[in-house]
Amino acid sequence: MTAFWEIKTLEEMSPEEWESLCDGCGRCCLLKLEDEDTGETYTSNVRCKLLNGHTCRCTDYANRQDLVPDCIRLDPEAVRTLGWIPKTCAYRRVAEGRGLAWWHPLVSGTKQTVIDAGISVRSRTVSETEVKPGEWEDHVAEWPSFDPDE
Repeated sequence: MTAFWEIKTLEEMSPEEWESLCDGCGRCCLLKLEDEDTGETYTSNVRCKLLNGHTCRCTDYANRQDLVPDCIRLDPEAVRTLGWIPKTCAYRRVAEGRGLAWWHPLVSGTKQTVIDAGISVRSRTVSETEVKPGEWEDHVAEWPSFDPDE
């Protein structure tokens, strides 16, 4: 049987299929900083206050946009237009016709492979509630931008 992500576009997926594409890496929930002069975006090691730093899951997913007004809801358009979406992201990979990586839980059968491949931010972040104003720049992080499939 052919996997749904191999035959459907992001727009054709059911809500359940869409949600299952999230590999749980936590990278989309890291705070980004934009250089006002260049427009370049930098990813930090500071996670949204709702992201559990160990499980890399939102602690209140259903209400996240009410609790964090600038939380960006990923949809097919956002996946295709937001430059900060990691190239390892399953949504981006599917949108670009690259399919899912070997470490994705839908392929491997376990969430552990996301951690083993170095994609997850598990236990490598601090909560935004722990960072003082004016210290954001100190938290710019060099997350591996590699794609283990390349």
